[in-house]
Amino acid sequence: MLSQLYINNVAVISEATIDFAEGLNVFTGETGAGKTILISAINAVLGERASKEMIRTGEQKAAISALFTGISDEACKALGEAGYSDDDGSVLIAREISADGKSSCRLNGRPATASILKTVSSLLINVHGQHDNQQLLSPGKHLGFIDSYGELAPLSAKYRQAYHAYMEVRRELESVDTDEAEKARRIDLLSYQINEIDAANLQPDEEEDLRSQRKLMKNALSVTEALGGSIAILDGDEQTRGLTGLLGALMENMQQAAKYMEEAQPLSERLTDIFYEVEGMGADIHDLLENFDCDPGRLDEVERRLDAIYTLKKKYGADIPAVLAFRDAAEEELSQIESSDVRAEKLRGQLGALLAQAEKLAKELSEKRIQAAARFTKAVMDELAFLDMPSVRLSVIRREKPLSPDGIDDMELFIATNLGEEAKSLAKIASGGELSRIMLSIKNVLADRDGIGTLIFDEVDTGVSGRAAQKIGQKLAQVAQNRQVIVVTHLAQVASFAKQHLYISKQTHDNRTFTTIQPLDREARVRELARIVGGEKVSEIALSHAREMLSDARN
Repeated sequence: MLSQLYINNVAVISEATIDFAEGLNVFTGETGAGKTILISAINAVLGERASKEMIRTGEQKAAISALFTGISDEACKALGEAGYSDDDGSVLIAREISADGKSSCRLNGRPATASILKTVSSLLINVHGQHDNQQLLSPGKHLGFIDSYGELAPLSAKYRQAYHAYMEVRRELESVDTDEAEKARRIDLLSYQINEIDAANLQPDEEEDLRSQRKLMKNALSVTEALGGSIAILDGDEQTRGLTGLLGALMENMQQAAKYMEEAQPLSERLTDIFYEVEGMGADIHDLLENFDCDPGRLDEVERRLDAIYTLKKKYGADIPAVLAFRDAAEEELSQIESSDVRAEKLRGQLGALLAQAEKLAKELSEKRIQAAARFTKAVMDELAFLDMPSVRLSVIRREKPLSPDGIDDMELFIATNLGEEAKSLAKIASGGELSRIMLSIKNVLADRDGIGTLIFDEVDTGVSGRAAQKIGQKLAQVAQNRQVIVVTHLAQVASFAKQHLYISKQTHDNRTFTTIQPLDREARVRELARIVGGEKVSEIALSHAREMLSDARN
């Protein structure tokens, strides 16, 4: 159950801590006091989309947390699978929304994604908002009611797996089973592309090496002059002694000095090393010059090779590895096409078996849906009879359709609101009050299937009054005997059945609006029920009526 809800800086709610009781909890208050904001805050902490517009004016962030205790085994299992502990059957969910539009989620103090939050919270609480009634007006949603009531999720999942396997093979067969002329065209193109790339005999690092060669040969004169000049500096000429000769003379002088001066020995050794290093470099420079090939014909070869690589790159990829990868992919496709007849025959065999499996599961699922639909409509009609709609006849119209992701069934709820009338589409004839009671009835019959511990109804009594409203209150109290129920209502008949009655009000201080939420004792409940019934001026008659309502509800 939802034990505690904490809200900070959400719209007109500056700060509020709400402790919930087991059984039926009811919120009432004036229009605009913040009841809708309360539901929005609950949805946000459960992982629904949260906007920065929720943040109270002038504040930088909003925070919401919800403490659930006594959670179900299924919820504990989901927490464990997501990597979170349940802390003795309890879980604390927290959400923070910043003014920059970012939000953070935490489960039991550890970071969590909104998707994990939604997965876990879906097993803890079910929120029925005013817009949920619109699901009744959408025939596409009706099949989901039947599947939920019939507990057909495992069979439905098994069917979807078979259907998707069938569709995957079908798509592959369609891609393989092209006409012969198209195959021939494709084989010619792929063969040409493979042969063109193979004829080039590309090497992965070839282009970079060719570019280096081209750069060197285009600057051959500069290279030759630089190497020749370096040799001249080292060797000298007839008139000038070169660097090597000067270093040799310097080395001999220092060796002579070192014979008689011990301190000169290290320097002499260093100069000897330098002389031989320079002499070796001179030999290497000579070799470079002698081996340097600047044949203009070789430059032409390099240019032609680079042009050929450039042409292939324009057709097949950004670089040589990409061109080679294209070639391998083309060869793979060519092999598949050439063996497509064999592959197509194999796929046809698989397709027949998969289709038979999918059709078998679809038929089995359809039969169970028909059985579940009969039980579902009877259960809902029993609920509606209690809610002062005894003459309503609810039925499910089934239309068969080709295999689809959800089976072969289109199912739509039809209703006859009075005896003797022809059943018509629920989406076309139900009034607002009827929709509210029908949806409440559906929620009640489905609640026994999901095992969720907390149900929230936001103005489920819309369009209802009088005896029907009292019946809704009785039904909510009955449901609350086995699970926690939280209701936002404008009707005294519903509020009178609450085990805990919470009042939402707003005040203005220093040009700011503040919303407060407080539990009501019996006398405060009497005055609130009287206000709902009679308006702001509470009379003794209204008070007496309110006390009578509380007494009747308790009995």
